[in-house]
Amino acid sequence: MINTWIRYSLNFVVLVLVQALILNQLNLGGYINPYLYILFIMVLPVAIPGWLLLILGFFTGLTIDAFLNTPGMHASATVFLSFMRPLFLRYIAPRDGYEPGSLPIPAHFGFIWFLNYAVLCVVTHHLFYFLVEAFTFNNIFSTLWRVIMSSIFTLVFVMIAQLFGQTRTKRN
Repeated sequence: MINTWIRYSLNFVVLVLVQALILNQLNLGGYINPYLYILFIMVLPVAIPGWLLLILGFFTGLTIDAFLNTPGMHASATVFLSFMRPLFLRYIAPRDGYEPGSLPIPAHFGFIWFLNYAVLCVVTHHLFYFLVEAFTFNNIFSTLWRVIMSSIFTLVFVMIAQLFGQTRTKRN
């Protein structure tokens, strides 16, 4: 139990630091903003209580907001992602359901399953975030283009992070 908390705390610190110190400094044309920090919410255990998931989502977004000076935008987007995550997991659940202790990672459910899950999570987060950021429908096509481009780059970073962080044993 303590080992699990240490591992997730380390994941949180590493993802937030990579986001704040490296990815936020990239200038990729103004339309591409990869947000790797949402991987922390995505890889939490399947059976995590909803209230804890929402609190962790809020705390994660608030931490990024503190680094970026964006009052509440990331917090609201990660809370929305935390709210939608159980629905996504139910939607793409394996036929037999989830085993206790399952993690939504490629090593447990396969690459294609994780890619579907990641697309749902990343696009949902980015759509909510960029709509809150724009706070208008005047330039909806520009906003949607930012959602698409940022989602693609975020998905690439998420898949690379999963390749590097992949565990060697696959669950049956």
